[in-house]
Amino acid sequence: MSQALSCLDAIWQSTRSELFLFDPQSQRCVAANPAALQASGYAPRDLPGLALTALVSPTPLPDGAEQQARLRRADGSGHAVTLRLQPVHGDGRTLLLLSAEDRAARDALQQVQSRFDAIVSHTPGLVYQFRLHPDGRVEFPYLSEGCQALLGVSAATLHAAPERFLQLVLADDRASYLESMRASAASQWSWNWEGRIWIDAWKDVKWINLRSTPHPLPDGVVQWEGIMTNITESKLEQMEVRASRARLAELSAHSEKVKEQERTRIAREIHDDLGGNLTAIKMALAMLAARLPDDEAIHEKAAYVDALVDRTIDAVHRITLDLRPSILDFGLVAALEWQVKEFASQAGLACSFQSNEKDMELDPDQATALFRIVQEALTNIAKHAKAGRVAVRLSRTRHHISVKITDNGVGIRPADRTKRDSFGLRGMAERARALNGALTLSHAPGGGTVVAIKIPRPDRVQDATIAEAAVTK
Repeated sequence: MSQALSCLDAIWQSTRSELFLFDPQSQRCVAANPAALQASGYAPRDLPGLALTALVSPTPLPDGAEQQARLRRADGSGHAVTLRLQPVHGDGRTLLLLSAEDRAARDALQQVQSRFDAIVSHTPGLVYQFRLHPDGRVEFPYLSEGCQALLGVSAATLHAAPERFLQLVLADDRASYLESMRASAASQWSWNWEGRIWIDAWKDVKWINLRSTPHPLPDGVVQWEGIMTNITESKLEQMEVRASRARLAELSAHSEKVKEQERTRIAREIHDDLGGNLTAIKMALAMLAARLPDDEAIHEKAAYVDALVDRTIDAVHRITLDLRPSILDFGLVAALEWQVKEFASQAGLACSFQSNEKDMELDPDQATALFRIVQEALTNIAKHAKAGRVAVRLSRTRHHISVKITDNGVGIRPADRTKRDSFGLRGMAERARALNGALTLSHAPGGGTVVAIKIPRPDRVQDATIAEAAVTK
């Protein structure tokens, strides 16, 4: 019987149709495929005694035409089927092949297919199946009608030449496409990729996103089912938003730089002009006081004016330091150490400062920005933290310069970070971003807050720029 079935073996085991083979002379069943045995309930030992007339009613004609009939199950029940009875030839022998399909199952399958077709037709994009073979070959077993609209090529073209899809992907994006495909195949995780394709029919570049789920097939083949969509519009909007944010960040950095330059100019003018004038006035007062007549009331007035000049000189000195501490001229380490001592004196808190370097080479704008961030952080601690201890640590690592400000206060709530009037935190973050760095807030061990700022080392950025220029040349 195995020789007679050799020509049918490819479909015999895998088809969902019920297949029976009958001897044309005795019209007795000689074989049935797994689907027939499972659906009818017959065992292989029952087949030799099973007559065609007993199995099917009415008895079909062996002309291969589609006919409606009832197929009797082993338990005596019957079910409506659509069948064909036709002769098959093989190895010098002729048999009758009865193929039956459950009408209810077929109708249900048609309904499911109709629903699937309706869903696919209303899905924006391309519904597809994609296979990757162990030898690297690819194929598209299924492509919906959206293929032409999305990719500019027909489904028939991709069926015939599936390698065309990779050719559509821009050269700059092919590596990421292949890498994401291999990663999904290896991990059996979802494949999610965004990239650009060239639509030759329209001479245009389009952004697409593909999302699909993999599952293994026999012989090491991996198959994905998913959808490709056109994300050009959203991608361009996203790029425009990023560009707009970058421009705003540049404007903010420029405004801060101009502000600091203006502060420096005003501080120098106040120090040079007002400070010099007040010093001259104090010297003149001292000369005049020495020549005043011996009148107690006049000497009291002179002493009052002299004290007023001293207070004004102190105010000028304080305002100058607020505008731009002159100690920044001695470097960031010295400036932060001085600021921490001043804060400890003014706030009455236990404060400490540490640095793993005695000096750090930074340009004035970078040093000023880091100083202002620390200054703002200390101001926030004094206003809100209710802390008793503050620690500031400045460190230089192989690639970065970092500052950490830690307090043991009440901590910061997530809602406080997004308050509409939290301009202090936003300003600190913007200053850090202007230095190509980042600012993070976290909870300190035992309570409190850690404000961490990390920026690239200027010498490392310069080295990277020089190396990139050399490669470009």
